[in-house]
Amino acid sequence: MSSSTESDRNTPSAAVRWSVAAALCVMAVAAAIAQPQDDGERPIVLQAARIIDGVSAEARTGQVIVVQGERIVAIGGREIIPSGAEVIAFGDATLLPGLVDAHSHPLISTDSYQIDNLRWSSAYKALRGLKAVEENLQAGWTTLRIAGDADTAYAHLEVRRAIDEGLFVGPRLTGAGHYISVTGGGGDINFISREQRVIADGLVVDGVDDMRKAVREEIKFGSDWIKILVTGAFASAGDNPQDVHFSPEELRVVVEEANRRGVPVMAHAHATEGIKQAVRAGVRSIEHGTFIDSEGIDLMLERGTFLVPTLYIGDFYIEQGSPSGAQDKMVELSVRYREENYRRISEAVRRGVKVVAGSDFGGWPAHLNVRELGCLMEAGMSAMQAIQAATIVGAEMLGWQDRIGSIEPGKLADIIAVAGDPLADISALEQPVFVMLGGQVVRQD
Repeated sequence: MSSSTESDRNTPSAAVRWSVAAALCVMAVAAAIAQPQDDGERPIVLQAARIIDGVSAEARTGQVIVVQGERIVAIGGREIIPSGAEVIAFGDATLLPGLVDAHSHPLISTDSYQIDNLRWSSAYKALRGLKAVEENLQAGWTTLRIAGDADTAYAHLEVRRAIDEGLFVGPRLTGAGHYISVTGGGGDINFISREQRVIADGLVVDGVDDMRKAVREEIKFGSDWIKILVTGAFASAGDNPQDVHFSPEELRVVVEEANRRGVPVMAHAHATEGIKQAVRAGVRSIEHGTFIDSEGIDLMLERGTFLVPTLYIGDFYIEQGSPSGAQDKMVELSVRYREENYRRISEAVRRGVKVVAGSDFGGWPAHLNVRELGCLMEAGMSAMQAIQAATIVGAEMLGWQDRIGSIEPGKLADIIAVAGDPLADISALEQPVFVMLGGQVVRQD
């Protein structure tokens, strides 16, 4: 047996060396959490009484959110606060993900939108639309899906381009250039004499070949959704929401052509049969769904189709009326069918259809959008479910759930704060005191 030298006795064993290395690794990981990599941006820490993260069943308390650059890097107790961070404390307030309005029309700002289409230029509507989306952002709506809009050109998509290029600060925009309509449908202008020649606010298309071309044209000019008016509408003159307008062949072609380009389809559909035909054709979402029946719900559950019921706009017109008279039809139909509409949407909620918040506003005062969540609660949702309909479920419908819709590490830092607790009073969401978009503070009261 060999004797050890003084040098051997002072040399750590392999086991000891591995233990030291492991400890150093743990310390390095801990340090990385506490001290996010310096990318030139000072970390921001957001602290409030509660956090609604968009995915948990209950609000989180006693925690903070750490933002580095454009993303959320951590959420946890105060021990994760990095040194040198800017801490913004809100007291008795709630932090939650930026809201998603899945059915927005920023170019529509009066009750006589089809008349406005005839008297306002595309350039003027783009300016009004820019103002509208800026106001939506200030009201906490950090993402808008535009369900077509009242313009003969593509004004709202040009607004999106200007925001994406950094010329203006606005919400994340996605959506369709136009709502595609049949002749005499909800996107056509049906209140003028046949001798007149005008361009309708919708894109009027008849037949399979024209439908295929229309989809291609919409995508060419920037649409990343296709919007089709499968049935008549409540708001437009001269058509009946209980009528089905597009044939099964036309519906098949629009979905086939859009999906070939990786573009989803949203289907405006009130009539029972129109809803079912659209779901069978493979649309991503049903807009309104007023007269959905149990079979339609079965189909949506089977295929994972999303439902955007847009309930509040009917209540709004019942409460406010139509100053110009252009929406007298909307008022009359909303009164007649309100109880039935809520009953049918309640069944969809109860059975687990993926319901998403959509205001059907856009150019109106932006605080109105939140009232859709109160209507979803009247239809059977809890306050947390209604908030999730305007956050993570909306993000999932967009296919953006890896980027937005919840407060989780790695997600974009789209975060708002409201005074008090919206789980106790959903109207608290009408008045945000703080809005952050991609790590940039755009409102701080």
